[in-house]
Amino acid sequence: MATTANGMPMYTYSELEGFAKVIQDRSEHKPSVGIICGTGLGGLADVLEHKTVIPYSDIPHFPVSTVKGHHGQFVLGKMKGKTVICMQGRFHLYEGYPAWKIASPVRVMSLLGVKTLFITNAAGGMNKNYNVGDVMIIKDHLFFPGLAGMNPLVGPNMSQFGERFISTSHLYDAGLRKLARDIAKEIGCSDFVQEGVYAMVGGPSFESPAELRLLNLTCDVVGMSTCPEAITAKHCGMRVFGMSLVTNKCLMDVDLTEEDAPNHVEVLETGKLREEILQELVTKVVEKMDNY
Repeated sequence: MATTANGMPMYTYSELEGFAKVIQDRSEHKPSVGIICGTGLGGLADVLEHKTVIPYSDIPHFPVSTVKGHHGQFVLGKMKGKTVICMQGRFHLYEGYPAWKIASPVRVMSLLGVKTLFITNAAGGMNKNYNVGDVMIIKDHLFFPGLAGMNPLVGPNMSQFGERFISTSHLYDAGLRKLARDIAKEIGCSDFVQEGVYAMVGGPSFESPAELRLLNLTCDVVGMSTCPEAITAKHCGMRVFGMSLVTNKCLMDVDLTEEDAPNHVEVLETGKLREEILQELVTKVVEKMDNY
């Protein structure tokens, strides 16, 4: 493990290659598509055919998931004729992981050959027009921890992946967003598919009403993940598609009762409610993405 000029540790390129080699040695699959499954959305990996399952704990020195609803494993297989690697369980700042470690699986995916990354998450709805169970296609984000220096690209640049300074103006691929909207109409779920801006906070505490009102000035939903992976994927030259499942309405009025406050059980239950339609939406986007 390397260290930066100020002593901050980070994985070396050779260590990332080592992680990729463990996966390559365990599976015949050569993935071109990566999917990060958010809280309650791990069922996306269940639709893969001819699966290989590799627990994170089987990869020496690789981080492990600690959150309920995150299985903590890679699943490789076939989806609609394409070779896919899914992360069933991701990593978060609130687990104590630094941003560079949260994003390291994306670099491993890049070394495995992944060119397109799908990122899903569970999020709280701030937009008053959003309902629990809505799906929001991410068109932009507000990365609050990143603005405070917790960016996954902090530290020595790994030029094997990309340039030192990258633009995030068009991070979330316009073609894939259009395809997802078209498919939502095709499968009859466009009435609850939105498109908007995702805000990431550090967690693990849910946001206060004052914090939510501030975030809602420019954002529609809020969560505790996604941005580190999306930025790293952009740095690696991947196409990025992001999607949030609205699992709760945010408590934006301090005078509402505690019963209205969000909780993790509600997040998991809403994930189960929309599991099948999300699987259908993502699999169809994967199937048709080469034409967009």
